[in-house]
Amino acid sequence: MDVKGLLLLVYGANRFTLEINLLFMNTSILEQLYRQGIIDEELLTKIKAAEENKPVAINYELKTLMYAGILLLTTGLGIIVYKNLDSIGHLAIVLFIAIATLGCFSFCIKKSGGFTTKKVAASNLLTDYTLLLGCLLLLIFIAYIQYEYNAFGNRWGMATFIPMIVLFIAAYYFDHLGVLSLAIVNLAAWAGITITPLRLLQENDFSNSRLIFTGFAIGGLLMLLAFLSVKRDIKSHFYFTYKNFGTHFLFIAAIAALIHFDKSYLLWIIPLIAIAYLQFRAAVKERSFYFLVITALYFYAGISYIFIHVLFQNDFSEGALYIALFYFIFSAFALIFFLIRYNKLLKTL
Repeated sequence: MDVKGLLLLVYGANRFTLEINLLFMNTSILEQLYRQGIIDEELLTKIKAAEENKPVAINYELKTLMYAGILLLTTGLGIIVYKNLDSIGHLAIVLFIAIATLGCFSFCIKKSGGFTTKKVAASNLLTDYTLLLGCLLLLIFIAYIQYEYNAFGNRWGMATFIPMIVLFIAAYYFDHLGVLSLAIVNLAAWAGITITPLRLLQENDFSNSRLIFTGFAIGGLLMLLAFLSVKRDIKSHFYFTYKNFGTHFLFIAAIAALIHFDKSYLLWIIPLIAIAYLQFRAAVKERSFYFLVITALYFYAGISYIFIHVLFQNDFSEGALYIALFYFIFSAFALIFFLIRYNKLLKTL
């Protein structure tokens, strides 16, 4: 049977399916099919009309513009306030931010369908980004009144605790993953950990044992919340966000403990192995290549530190340098082979 005969067979068996598929064809191809008698004039007209009037998806462009708009708005307000602080006055600035914050939350509450433990269908972009703007303005408001008026006195923790509670409530009420991430960041800030990418390396003192144990505590708490979100079926789609933050906290704390408690590193390798083992099992069970990769990378970093620490502890010779060089070459190949193998395995599960 030739191509024309095959197309005629498909057309005769299921005209509707052919019509849907032809919607994505070039107009010249449609006209060629019409001339060959495969489609009739009525179908050709319908397809052309559908092609000319079909909607164009601009969801990504709208999200980008809304996000850029919020950044430009908050940045512009900051510049205006900074340059006109003396003429505007602190009280006027505080009132403006407070009114804008309340306006954002009031609008979102009005548009919201109320709290539910299940995942809420995606709301419109205006509501999502109005909520995000309101949360950012809330953080600015709390920080401003603490800095200018010392509203919380010496209890600086309240300046992060109060917005943290509000953000968690907003994340659950409005079912917003972005706000949940802001709440987790505030939780870390309240506990004394800075987790923005640049300040993570500049301001966190990983030689501080209190900070290490705090990292373990927050990581464990977030993993517990991830488990409970699925177990209790309360916003179960928050699972990934909780687990993502919790995994990074636990691994960073474990590696920091290896470095800080260098005289008892053999003891602190146990938490690293336990965390890696549990995360590896969960990644395979959930078929998550992302968690498999970060687990492998963190574990590799911890094991490599121990190897180098032992290698150069008493001998910093040329031979030791060659051993270290060969170790990183062969271990890197082994790590790549491991990830490739399990990537294929996860796809077959």
